[in-house]
Amino acid sequence: MTADASSSPSLNPQPSTLNPRAASPGPSLNPQPSTLNPRQPLADVTVIAVEQYGAGPWGTLQLADLGARVIKVEDPAVDGDVGRYVPPYQDGEDSLFFETFNRNKLSISLDLRRAEGRTVFEDLVRRADVVYSNLRGDQPGKLRLTHADLRHLNPRIVCCSLSGYGTTGPRAGEGGYDYVMQGRAGWMSLTGEPGGPPTKSGLSLVDLSGGYVAAIAVLAGLWRARRDGVGCDCDVSLFETALAELMYVGTWVASRGFQPRRMAQSAHPSLVPFQNFPTADGWIVVAAPKQSLWQRLCEAIGRAELADDPRFVDFAARDANREVLVPLLNEVFRARSSAEWLALLEAAGIPCGPVNDVAAALADPQTVARGAVVGYQHPRLGEVRQVATPLRLSGEPPPLRRAPFRGEHTEQVLTDVCGYSAERIAELAKAGAFGAFPAPKSGRGRDEGDGRGGAQRPGPSRAPTP
Repeated sequence: MTADASSSPSLNPQPSTLNPRAASPGPSLNPQPSTLNPRQPLADVTVIAVEQYGAGPWGTLQLADLGARVIKVEDPAVDGDVGRYVPPYQDGEDSLFFETFNRNKLSISLDLRRAEGRTVFEDLVRRADVVYSNLRGDQPGKLRLTHADLRHLNPRIVCCSLSGYGTTGPRAGEGGYDYVMQGRAGWMSLTGEPGGPPTKSGLSLVDLSGGYVAAIAVLAGLWRARRDGVGCDCDVSLFETALAELMYVGTWVASRGFQPRRMAQSAHPSLVPFQNFPTADGWIVVAAPKQSLWQRLCEAIGRAELADDPRFVDFAARDANREVLVPLLNEVFRARSSAEWLALLEAAGIPCGPVNDVAAALADPQTVARGAVVGYQHPRLGEVRQVATPLRLSGEPPPLRRAPFRGEHTEQVLTDVCGYSAERIAELAKAGAFGAFPAPKSGRGRDEGDGRGGAQRPGPSRAPTP
């Protein structure tokens, strides 16, 4: 189901003289406290986000999903965030890729290269809590986005830079992308089958992790700024995020010269069994990371004698003899279907699960029960369904509003946040502070509303309009 549009915060849906496309509801600028439930956790936080594409917008998405007012600054010289144009499900300046990273945000068009654009930006900083960017590491200094550059406007401002390699070091001026980081940080050397080529993860996990780390850094900076009255810089890099996520493997290598190797069937490097196993009709994941679970597993598969076999009696023995144990277990698991094994293992309390494809994961009973797939109507893209935020706090439900059109909220942000008059906005527009917007495009109807949809399995994806 989809919530009634009337329950969504009004955004004064009048056609904008700066952006004629901005005629449909989007995020509220001033969320009000509920008389029954507390407000969203970050409802009193304003973030100015100079961001685009994946990692940066993923970080501010976490803040927006927690109720922060995230004002996305889009560069008119390059037609805004490049994520708007990512195929395959893209139509004009809208795409399902962009929707995924930018729900619950506001968008303003602003040319920071112009003096007039800088003036607007500084007026926003005076009233904001955070300035957030995901640029090359040398850019925040050049664009004057650091705490040292902005503290005269707002001593409490928290300035977060999420870059490829950080703001210092020999690679600070280089761009950074997830796939490159997975190679440079050693991830690819650990991923894939033994003897196979270096392999990246199936998802852009460095980008996503970098966004999460940046969001945590912002929250820490905000807490300190409100406690001590002084803001700070947050210098977060994708590379160091990827290094940190080497976890215990990094500790083993740094401390003892451990030599990691790729493990067959996605196995754990030291705990056995803890990996994928082939069944009669597919694959399942089975984990026995405790001695009691190993003993229970042996009983469940009808091989109780394995638990007392000296070759498999404890963690160290099973690791030393995995080349004997794993083929034996492979033979056992191939005798039945995945469904049969999962039912049997679950009944015995053994951690296990199917190796789903994405459609099956979205239709999993747990996904449905938790309402983890949500939906809303988009004026151009039609029905948009995506995975809900995993950040679940009691109180008011998390917001769910479509991503903004480019520059949709320019006038309203400048009026409500900066206190500009219509005449002042017109002067700035004439001076080129906001760039030039495209003419209205056909095919955009009234927004049919937005809200938290049910957790049904998504239907077929909508293809781009020719």
